[in-house]
Amino acid sequence: MKKPPVNSADMTAFHVQLLMKRIDMNDYPLTKLTIEHELSWEEYEGFFQLLERLDETYQVQKEEGLLDFTSLLIHFAGMLNEKLDPHVTITALKTEGYFPELMGEFIRIIQREEKKRS
Repeated sequence: MKKPPVNSADMTAFHVQLLMKRIDMNDYPLTKLTIEHELSWEEYEGFFQLLERLDETYQVQKEEGLLDFTSLLIHFAGMLNEKLDPHVTITALKTEGYFPELMGEFIRIIQREEKKRS
């Protein structure tokens, strides 16, 4: 049997592992990514600030009649924390219901580009 945790960080990690075994993490893919890739609170907050700015820009551009939002997807991918994969993160955000219009648009762009390549 493994040695029990001795400090608070080890204890917290142990508790998180227990919870992850009890909860179907497929229902919470963004949370799972955050834990697995060990995003800090600052990284997590920065991530959501990026999303809020992109969503605001998306809404403004959409109201102005813009039809191609590829530049927003490129900006997202370029500014995304290096610990996270853009495609996986977009899918996780969509699954958990974050920024549904923007994530739907990103998924459509990705699918369109993949279709062009095949």
